[in-house]
Order: sequence, then C-alpha cells, then structure tokens
Amino acid sequence: MRVLVTGGAGYIGSVVAAQLVEAGHDVVVLDDLSTGHADAVPAGARLVEGGIREHAQAVMAEQGTEAVLHFAARSVVPESVAHPDRYWDGNVGCSLALLEAMRVCGVGRIVFSSTAAVYGEPETVPIPEDAPVRPGNPYGATKAAIDAALTEHARMHGIGAVSLRYFNVAGAYAGLGERHTTETHLIPIVLQVARGLRESVSVYGADYPTPDGTCVRDYIHVADLAEAHLLALEHCRPGAHRVFNLGNGTGFSVREVIEVCREVTGHPVPVVAAGRRAGDPATLVASSERARAELGWVPRRPGLREIVADAWAFHTAHPGPAAGAEPRA
Repeated sequence: MRVLVTGGAGYIGSVVAAQLVEAGHDVVVLDDLSTGHADAVPAGARLVEGGIREHAQAVMAEQGTEAVLHFAARSVVPESVAHPDRYWDGNVGCSLALLEAMRVCGVGRIVFSSTAAVYGEPETVPIPEDAPVRPGNPYGATKAAIDAALTEHARMHGIGAVSLRYFNVAGAYAGLGERHTTETHLIPIVLQVARGLRESVSVYGADYPTPDGTCVRDYIHVADLAEAHLLALEHCRPGAHRVFNLGNGTGFSVREVIEVCREVTGHPVPVVAAGRRAGDPATLVASSERARAELGWVPRRPGLREIVADAWAFHTAHPGPAAGAEPRA
C-alpha cells in the first residue's frame, strides 16, 4: 500500500514508518523537522521536509497515496496551556488541511494518533472508549476536536478513519527512541538521572489513593503501539470512524517505574519529594479490550522491565544533553 506518514521523523511516527517499510509498504514521510529528526526516518522511506498545509496535497498526488497515518502534532501539555493558539492552529488547523487534501486526492483511509488526554479525569478505571470526553487541557481538547472532525469526514466523504488513543508510550525499536528537546516523560527523565544528566527526579505527590501513594499509569511499548497502527490500517472501514484505546491494561506507579529504572541501569536515582500537581489523576489505566477483540491486537512486550531496558539501550547509544522540563507521568 502507498502510505503517507505525517510526523514520521518523530518518536512514534518513525517506529511506525519502520514497521510499515518492513511490511512491504511504499512509505513517504512528511515532516517539518521542528521536533523530528531526519536520521530517524527509516531506510526505504522517502522524507519530504515541510508542512502539511504546504505539501500534503502535492505529495499525495505524486505518490498516489492510498492511506495516511497522522502523527504530526504539538504534544507538550504545559506549552498547550501557555500557548493554546499554537495548538489549535498546529493540531486542528493542519489536520483539517490534511483531511481536505485527502478529499481532493481521493485518499480513503486515515489512522490518527490520538491520546488518552481526551478523557481528562476518568470516572472509571480501566478507561473504556465510551468514557466521557472532557479533556483538561488544550492539548487534549485539540485531539478531541480532530476526532470529531474525523467522524464528520467519514460521514460526509466516506473515508475510513481510526483514532488510536494512547496512554504512556516508552521503549525503543530498531535503533529508534525518544529524543525530545524538551523532555516531559517520566521514563526518559529517570534514565537521564541514571546517566548523570540530571541530579534527581521529582515525585509529585505521595498521598494518592494508590498502593504506594504515587500516581499509577499504563505504559505501553512503542513497538506494540506501532503494530496496532498497522492492524488499524487494515481495519479502516469506508464511512466509519472507529476509536480504540491502546495500553497494557496494567498500571505501574511512579515509584515502581523509578525502582525498575534503578535495577535495569544499575545506577542510583535520587528522588525529590514534591507536592501534587493540579490535574494529575491518581490512576490512568486503559481498557484495550476493543482493540484486542476487533483488531486482534495483543501487546507482546507488556513487562515494564523490557520497556525500560529497551529505552536504556537506546539512550546509552544516543547520548545527548539533558532537557530542562519536569516529567508528566
């Protein structure tokens, strides 16, 4: 299949692009490299450097694109709170331009990189796909808006759309891993401490109603996540927009993550106690039963130790400067 991957030079997009190439698809990556890396685009895929508004339609026409996997987005929650206009324009505006380019070029399938942030504070855990959508920040709100647009485009134009709502993604695959200029994710930040690039990691709140008092989150290996995208691509149905949660269905606390990182790396990880952050739910764990039943997707790397070990192998092979942001667990 001839596939366009927007944001395919980023962390998750590059892993999905690599698996698409391995599966024999014709892959073009469209990325403006504002946060992505040209060397993350896998061999066998062609990189077009530029934005969606300027280049998507031309690339689709030239490639004869049959499907789109859409990862290009701004995704830092604190930045979205400080600059919501950038997120509404960069996430929603560009996605609408992408959908219009698909309509013009007759592209009938899209798999969208959505997020569990659309749920906000959950009423039930594990979180099912029919849970209320009430995002607590502009980032989540933009993803929810794009989901709504996909529903309408499926209804009006007959495209087949799938939104995949991720929980916490970590690990590495085929030499591809997280390289964010501003790091906000817990596992890579803890690994930066182990590498001596940070002095300590802050634990925000130890009095939550969880087994050890720290927040519990659902971690999924990036390779498992990527495999779900390939399955979703095959399950796009004309005129339908389908939504699937992706997670292990198992939660790990902040303290558990830090302890596993200590064991894997063999390095001490000093911890600094800090107060709770506004808007941090105690527990976020996915129900992925729909993806298992309808896509036939099963996480093959569910263990936290394997996730951390793969991330550690990547980070030790790709040393870089520490980033100054605090983690969003």
